Amino acid sequence: MSKLARMRTLDECFAEIKAMDENTAISKYYIRQLALSGKIPVVMCGRKRLINLDGLIDYLSNPYNAAAQSASGTYGNIRRIS
Repeated sequence: MSKLARMRTLDECFAEIKAMDENTAISKYYIRQLALSGKIPVVMCGRKRLINLDGLIDYLSNPYNAAAQSASGTYGNIRRIS
């Protein structure tokens, strides 16, 4: 059986993060910016944005690896013309 992704609204994601660490410095604004920039998986459901909670937690666990993976593409690099 396939595992269903835990999709949450912005407020629910913030509440989950706050429950994990009540002294967190992560804000709703920061989560919203991650969603809008495409750094975490988001699905539009009507007018709501549903954020993949597991994707958010993975990104927050190691944001530098996620940034390195997105920068490792070939776009923007100088390439040899044959």
